[in-house]
Amino acid sequence: MSRGNQNWLVRAWLFLGAMLSSSAWADTQLNLTKGVTAVSREVYDLHMLSLYICTAIGVVVFGAMFWSMIFHRKSKGAKAADFHESTKVEILWTAIPIVILIAMAVPATSTLINMENNDNSDVTIQITGSQWKWHYKYFDENIEYYSVLSTPREEYENQNGSFDGNGAQKGEDYLLEVDKPLVIPANKKVRFLITSDDVIHSWWVPAFAVKQDANPGFINEAWTNVDLPGTYRGQCAELCGKDHGFMPIVVEVKSVEDYDAWLKEQHELTAKTADAEKASLSASMGKDKLMQLGETTYMAYCAACHQPTGVGLPPAFPALKASPIATTGSVVDHINVVFNGRAGTGMQGYGKQLSLKQIAAVVTYERNAWGNDTGDLVQSSDVKAASEE
Repeated sequence: MSRGNQNWLVRAWLFLGAMLSSSAWADTQLNLTKGVTAVSREVYDLHMLSLYICTAIGVVVFGAMFWSMIFHRKSKGAKAADFHESTKVEILWTAIPIVILIAMAVPATSTLINMENNDNSDVTIQITGSQWKWHYKYFDENIEYYSVLSTPREEYENQNGSFDGNGAQKGEDYLLEVDKPLVIPANKKVRFLITSDDVIHSWWVPAFAVKQDANPGFINEAWTNVDLPGTYRGQCAELCGKDHGFMPIVVEVKSVEDYDAWLKEQHELTAKTADAEKASLSASMGKDKLMQLGETTYMAYCAACHQPTGVGLPPAFPALKASPIATTGSVVDHINVVFNGRAGTGMQGYGKQLSLKQIAAVVTYERNAWGNDTGDLVQSSDVKAASEE
């Protein structure tokens, strides 16, 4: 054997040894997880039942096939039976699969019916998919908010936007962390009304055995009842556009007492936000503060599409640098685009996501950054007036 072949053989054995080592498989999950709800455990049991049945069928079929090939081969003098048909065999190979299918269908049907039963829910939450974030609205509580990816941009791309692997160190929950998780109570039936305001998304939390499409113009239902408080993560499971991979789901399950305390905090926060909005209408911010807040807001909400440098990704996401909307266009039109979005495009409205102060700041920033230099300063009162026209 040549030296080159010997080296190749050594490398092959080393690779095989590494793949078969226990450390290589230590963190690998090959099977379905049980989850943390009764329904998810039923789904797991169905999965295992199907796996065992399929394994048994495989063992019997392939066992019979190999046994026949070994002990009834021509070299041993075996002669094939000479018959055209057998009523008994045909009845057996028809009846046995029917019995197997019924044995699998009965528990599966029961579980599917249970998964669709939204009766007697304790909490109802509307979930709306929006490129590329989730909006949660609690019925009868006057609480709603957006849940946005909180992984810093530096962790998945460099400051200059290149993808050469030299970005910041990835965190433990890389691309699976948000600024505001969905909060639900433990040991309570929570009903989800799932929809979308743009394209098809899919709300998927594996630990709950909940995976439901979010279709624009339609409402799909799901529910869960989680036994254990904790933090559970999921993702959008439907390819929904450029930032599909940056649309995580985080659900924080609290005890009933902690959930009630969280509701109280949210009501207080809503009241404070309303007071702050009113106060901002009579206050004016200088250019430096507007530009500082505007840059922060732009990088968090706008830079993914229009890019940090304002050059955009034409034609889907047009440039703001030297664009008519941010230079020669009227301030009111600019505010309306940011506040209400633009139908038929990827530009969504931020009227419910950002405060009046943030919208005023980001419009100011877009009209004065990257050499636009219009000198226009937009205040909260301008945004309020434009939104009411």
